[in-house]
Amino acid sequence: MSNSLLVAFLMFALVMFFTPGPNNIMLLSSGLTYGFRRTIPHIAGITVGFAFMVAAVGLGLGTIFIAYPVLQTILKYVGAAYLVYLAWHIGMAEPSAPEQDNRGRPMTFWGAAMFQWVNAKGWVMVIGTITAYAAIANFPWNILIQTVISLAMGAMSTVVWALFGTALRPILTSPRAVRAFNVVMALLLLASLYPVFMDA
Repeated sequence: MSNSLLVAFLMFALVMFFTPGPNNIMLLSSGLTYGFRRTIPHIAGITVGFAFMVAAVGLGLGTIFIAYPVLQTILKYVGAAYLVYLAWHIGMAEPSAPEQDNRGRPMTFWGAAMFQWVNAKGWVMVIGTITAYAAIANFPWNILIQTVISLAMGAMSTVVWALFGTALRPILTSPRAVRAFNVVMALLLLASLYPVFMDA
């Protein structure tokens, strides 16, 4: 494996994981609305779900989508519809006070893990990971390296975004401020659909 190609892949992963996208926007909102502890299953679901997706596509599942491109179209529009639903859920979310810790429903581990399969940015990342860095992805051992890097980068980025949202809790103390913030996050989530429909 070329060291220069590995460094290039690390830079690609760093940019893709830490820049705003559906996962990070939802984590920011969840950290603010529910707090870090209640967002942990969401963090774990994204991290494990995306790494599994890289491994599965890298080990051959991607050939199914090449053979049946209609599946990509179906996933694209199912993902878009689900993002609209999530945007509505985020926009309507009420802040969770410590004494009301049993209220509200942040995304679960399985919900976050399954969301990766309909996440447009997730597919861009996976396709870039497996194809643009093909020299890394030629052998099962190198797929493992990509999966481990994705797991590590995913863990770091999801924790950072959730902590960022949690850090806003002492600042945005009124329900009205939290609602306004969540509405902005919902609009940003909807804006992330722009590339999906531009490619249609």
